[in-house]
Amino acid sequence: MKLTGAQIVIECLKEQGVDTVFGYPGGTILNIYDELYKHSREIRHVLTSHEQGAAHAADGYARSTGRVGVVMATSGPGATNLVTGIATSYMDSVPVVAFTCNVGRNLLGKDSFQEVDIAGITMPVTKYSTIVKDVRDLAPMIRRAFRIAKSGRPGPVLVDITKDATADTCEYVPGVPEQVLPSTETIRDADIDAACDMIAECERPVIFVGGGAVISGAQDEIRELASRIGAPVCDTLMGKGAFPGTDPLYMGMLGMHGTKTANKAVHMCDLLIACGVRFSDRDTGKTSAFAHQAKILHLDVDAAEIDKNVITDRSVVGDLRESLTRILAKTEKKDRSGWIAEVTEHSERYPLKYDTAKLTGPYVIERLYELTKGDAIVTTDVGQHQMWAAQYYKYSAPRTFLTSGGLGTMGFGFGAAMGAKVGNPDRVVVNIGGDGCFRMNMNEVISAVRNGIKVIEIVMNNDVLGMVRQWQHLFYGERYSNTVFSDGIDFVKIAEGMGALGIRVEKKEDVDAAIMTALSADRPVVIDVRIDRDDMVFPMAPSGKPIEDAFDQDDMEF
Repeated sequence: MKLTGAQIVIECLKEQGVDTVFGYPGGTILNIYDELYKHSREIRHVLTSHEQGAAHAADGYARSTGRVGVVMATSGPGATNLVTGIATSYMDSVPVVAFTCNVGRNLLGKDSFQEVDIAGITMPVTKYSTIVKDVRDLAPMIRRAFRIAKSGRPGPVLVDITKDATADTCEYVPGVPEQVLPSTETIRDADIDAACDMIAECERPVIFVGGGAVISGAQDEIRELASRIGAPVCDTLMGKGAFPGTDPLYMGMLGMHGTKTANKAVHMCDLLIACGVRFSDRDTGKTSAFAHQAKILHLDVDAAEIDKNVITDRSVVGDLRESLTRILAKTEKKDRSGWIAEVTEHSERYPLKYDTAKLTGPYVIERLYELTKGDAIVTTDVGQHQMWAAQYYKYSAPRTFLTSGGLGTMGFGFGAAMGAKVGNPDRVVVNIGGDGCFRMNMNEVISAVRNGIKVIEIVMNNDVLGMVRQWQHLFYGERYSNTVFSDGIDFVKIAEGMGALGIRVEKKEDVDAAIMTALSADRPVVIDVRIDRDDMVFPMAPSGKPIEDAFDQDDMEF
């Protein structure tokens, strides 16, 4: 049957099982939006307030569901407004397909109105980017885009389409989506045997869990391995939920704002089993001092990550879940109770703590955990609140903590929360943000209200850029250059003006009531929590220093 390019786009989306698209229309993409209108019962379109919000929403949808997120935008500024969101997905290996439309073929390269080479711009931050100029290439390219986004190490793909290609017609043959299987062909028996030998010979193992464990769905295998070999477990920001935060073997997060227990255990261990991590500088600190007493076994699907940041002793390249399954088949149980007791003693000596006499971010997050029974999907923006959300909410399942770990994108959280709620309509979804971040994305509250997306925004409001101010306090002689807000903005009134419920919290006694009201509300809610501008995130390891040198408030006072 003959279809227009716009019709082919919609048929291919349906073919791929897409039920939701996030986006913002414009002139060059109107043909596709006209077809979306005709298929609104099959594909829901969520109109955001800004294209960046749409990109983050598609990202949040993908992270929370494991499915490919889809975002659309028009040419020129519409397309470039997606770039930060696409880069965010790229850094955190999130499968997103972004559709943009460009000017007609006869106008390309002539600085035409709203013309931009978006495929070229996004090339460094996508797995693949391309422009389709011929309608006959459209269906094969869309199918390829979804396959690339999902395969191996996932990531974003951009498909730009000239406007005339959306209007031209060609023969369309329906297809069946190609099944994307886990990458196992690179897993070698010799590497598995070497890994098993390392595990059998060590006395003080630590399992280090990253975002790859979430992506591969390896949570059960990691828990079994930890129990069988007696290994305490730490995680990265992206690995939250791949190992239960309530498990006795869990030590907390590793790195700059990780627990002292995790940082010291990695310093003391004789084998570090790194599962789906990329050894980010925020996790390793000074790389030459990182786990320098240990052998390092690295399991990852991406061969490019092996020995990129930290030199390892052995590696297994391939799907993490399958690699662990093969290791477990050859690994016997071993008693390492002495090592676990040593780590437990450190955990009791160096607990996470905060000032319980006043209203603080950690207190709010602990109460959120208790009142949601640990069953919420939590998104965050970037800053102190992000670290508190990682430290004080106990994540027991993967895909329940969504944050911009690699790019560190302020303004990510609310859009991601909308996407997560659309993908998981029966779950409680809460975004933890700071007042600086909320200033960047508060326009999306309108989108949530308009689309009936009941998410909760908790703003840790201290009238400053908290994390930047913390660095200025500790390392820049308390010179608070451009980190103090003096605008007196009222987030409650703004929320109400956008149709949401606004709640202000100024004392500890009001926290529970505010959260319970938000959980039972019939619309989006913004909770403005007034905290002290000098509250800090601890522990903290200075950038470029060994992570075992992490300090907290007690060390500063001493």
